[in-house]
Amino acid sequence: MDKQKYAISKYHDTKEVYAKLDHLISQPMRPVKREKMQEFLCYFENQCKSSKALTDEAKKYIPGGVQHNLAFNYPFPIAIEKADGAWLWDADGNQYIDFLQAGGPTVLGSNYAPVREKVFELLTTCGPVTGLFHEYELKLAQLVNRFMPAVEMFRMLGSGTEGVMAAIRGARTFTKKKYVIKVGGAYHGWSDQMVYGLHVPGTRRLEATGIPRGASSATQECFPNSLAALRRHLIFNRLRGGTAAVIVEPLGPESGTRPVPFDFNQKVRELCDEFGALLIFDEVVTGFRLGLGGAQGFFGVRPDLTAFGKCISGGYPMAGGVGGRADVIMRFAAGIGGTGERAYIGGTLSANPLSCVAGYYSLLEMERTNAPVIAGQAGDRLTQGLQAMIEKYDLPFVAYNQGSIVHLETSGVMLLDFRNPIRLARELKPRKHMLEEMGAAYMSQGLITLAGSRMYTSMADTDAVIDDALNKFETVLSACV
Repeated sequence: MDKQKYAISKYHDTKEVYAKLDHLISQPMRPVKREKMQEFLCYFENQCKSSKALTDEAKKYIPGGVQHNLAFNYPFPIAIEKADGAWLWDADGNQYIDFLQAGGPTVLGSNYAPVREKVFELLTTCGPVTGLFHEYELKLAQLVNRFMPAVEMFRMLGSGTEGVMAAIRGARTFTKKKYVIKVGGAYHGWSDQMVYGLHVPGTRRLEATGIPRGASSATQECFPNSLAALRRHLIFNRLRGGTAAVIVEPLGPESGTRPVPFDFNQKVRELCDEFGALLIFDEVVTGFRLGLGGAQGFFGVRPDLTAFGKCISGGYPMAGGVGGRADVIMRFAAGIGGTGERAYIGGTLSANPLSCVAGYYSLLEMERTNAPVIAGQAGDRLTQGLQAMIEKYDLPFVAYNQGSIVHLETSGVMLLDFRNPIRLARELKPRKHMLEEMGAAYMSQGLITLAGSRMYTSMADTDAVIDDALNKFETVLSACV
């Protein structure tokens, strides 16, 4: 593994991170002081009037007034009108540093001009969709294979959710087995079978409203980092016909919010080989953000199947797909091209020319500019500044990063699980509310994060941008003392 190609300059000491996280949730919460929080909230009433009017009107026609899972809704959603590089502007003209980056796909920065020009060029000649084959489908698949050799064949789809659905269907078709094991708390999209153990480990079907029990009857979860629990599931399943696949986020659930040791994926690979299960990497976030070789290249582990999402089209619509071993992926081949039993997948807009040209040139630009490494350096700088701030104010908060994926844990709500149900019941709501307040406080200072606890840096985040961001973070963190 050539680490110079990857965003992670130094892998975290996982035991040290967990020691800090355990300390955080053992302490009383340290929210923003009440008078200061009120000041932060006044920003929204005074400076975001157009956003409030728009989202209030939207509530008449859109459930909750917002359609995006990543949108931060406290005290109300902000309406964005312009994106460029490291910045976003809302409907009232307020400017923000964009550490959401659409949930991770825009490693080059938002609305990157060289890719935008290629999209415009295609739109003038072909249009966004024809329903037929286009050359850029081939060019993108070839490029993905060059960067990730384990992706011998690639099928473009419409989202990360669809990529995971297809991977699981392909694994079951190929192995003739039905059970799928995930790590509790991981998010693999919102399909019926994957809304299981969602967000909070041990919750199983707690969030499965509207989903028949049979839809997830062959889905299982094990607690994060528990190889022993995974082995137990594999042994038990062998007595019932076997496990089709184990699916993991290679950094750990929720993009490494519960981080894994460096050798974790290799050990999962070995267990899958021992029990005849396929290994699925969910690289919806890590694919190309950690480096053009993805998490599989960084860790040196070859999965059987890889689910793609956000980054496959560089932030343009219809971003998803599945790739992997040719003998498995051929089960998806169109028409008479399949071998043996063929798993049905589809999508009218899948692999449309617009998405494919955007993905192709985004990946080429990331290669040309070394964007994943530059974004990772920005993540290192941001994390180091946050760590210094935490020490300065003697806060129990925890900052760590995996390259350009930066975690700032202040409330610890994502660390609760069903192994301590009394604490979960008592602390879930107040810790969640603290997280909402922290996110709102950051936004009032011009910082857009993923729910106040995760940030994605991009190539557009220069030292000046990061230094500006750290000054803004200090305004909030100093108010927690």
